[in-house]
Amino acid sequence: MNAAVTDAIKAGKTFVELGVAAEIVDALAERNIHRAFAIQEYTLPIALKGQDLIGQARTGMGKTYGFGVPLLDRVFDDADITAPDGTARALVVVPTRELCLQVANDLELAAQYLTVDGRPLMVTAIYGGVPFDKQTSVLARGVDVLVGTPGRLLDLIRQGLLDVSTVEIVVLDEADEMLDQGFLDDVSTILSQTSTKRQTMLFSATMPGPIVALTRNFMTHPILVQADNAATEATHSTTTQIVFQSHKMDRMSTLARLLQTPGRGRTIVFARTKRQAALVAQDLAHLGFRVGAVHGDMKQADRETSLADFRTGAIDIMVATDVAARGIDVDDVTHVVNYQVPDDERTYVHRIGRTGRAGNSGIAVTLLGWDEVTRWKAIDEALGIGQSEPPQWFSSSPDFLETFGLPSDVKDRVGAPRKVKGAQSATAPARRPRRHNDGGPRKHRGPRS
Repeated sequence: MNAAVTDAIKAGKTFVELGVAAEIVDALAERNIHRAFAIQEYTLPIALKGQDLIGQARTGMGKTYGFGVPLLDRVFDDADITAPDGTARALVVVPTRELCLQVANDLELAAQYLTVDGRPLMVTAIYGGVPFDKQTSVLARGVDVLVGTPGRLLDLIRQGLLDVSTVEIVVLDEADEMLDQGFLDDVSTILSQTSTKRQTMLFSATMPGPIVALTRNFMTHPILVQADNAATEATHSTTTQIVFQSHKMDRMSTLARLLQTPGRGRTIVFARTKRQAALVAQDLAHLGFRVGAVHGDMKQADRETSLADFRTGAIDIMVATDVAARGIDVDDVTHVVNYQVPDDERTYVHRIGRTGRAGNSGIAVTLLGWDEVTRWKAIDEALGIGQSEPPQWFSSSPDFLETFGLPSDVKDRVGAPRKVKGAQSATAPARRPRRHNDGGPRKHRGPRS
């Protein structure tokens, strides 16, 4: 790395001042995007010159357009890039299907006025969970910018259905997440088959050793860009963090009540497992909350429906696992709730980075059981949060009610039972009824109201 650029400003120059193509400027303006966030302001001049760069920024700092705008600009009109001819010129590799769709959608919106040889610039998403033939037929019609997940990209390459040797710009988005999911070898294989004269951009919230090794093997004198002091401030300064111990038998009541906090908007509730996510969503829906779910056991179409409903406001609570949540790219999430303590500090940073985005304020709540205190203390120490001894609160504790601005007579139920958004695959398998000593089935009780 031959340079480092660091600043904490939130927004600065306009995209016009940064020299972005007028067609892209107009498309962004239609979304009321006129000025660049810090990560965008610093990446654009570097990326537009074709230099390799490493962008270290948390979720919600605007990095999609930090790499997407210069990528589109160069593919559209840069003498150093081979003219588009329907073969892939740019490749964006992302860790999950949801993020793949979100990034592709953002790029399509920014590219809506770009044309080459009288046709629109083509952005295509390639990801697992859908039939091969649908995606190969799209590729056969031509592609200029490809957004994909490592596994599906590599499958298509190995079967001779995708040629990435024509790719001259590569972006690795959320590289640390791809490392966590075991995709780094796949990413290396994909990179090795792209053009030797390519520009490579890598974005990551953290820079663990394997990611640093990847940059040394596949990047040429990359410039490090930090939109804020990412090395010492891992979480958004606009996010208030609340941590307390919650008994497992009281946790659903605690969650149901804190979700009635005055002024709460869109909220993401994180669960550690797919089954837990399904059960939490099911219990919240039973209590009358407008809730959806995204987790790995859901059909892809159902996940997309649930995410779309969350973005439009048809539901205001999303229960998610860590992997599935990568596609939830919404700036106005007011609350994030960790229903259990995450596995490590990196997961914690990614989770609470879903709120307090783009300069907005947010609240991150972490509930932990007595058996999770040790794990929490490790996270607290690693990030310097300063809450190593969380208080013990119940759903009726005065301190709990005061912290979340709740009346003393608050109840769990907010309305008639609803269905979880995301269709049948969003819900958990039925709980097996237990039996009394007399052999009869025990009646299942829903969450208390």
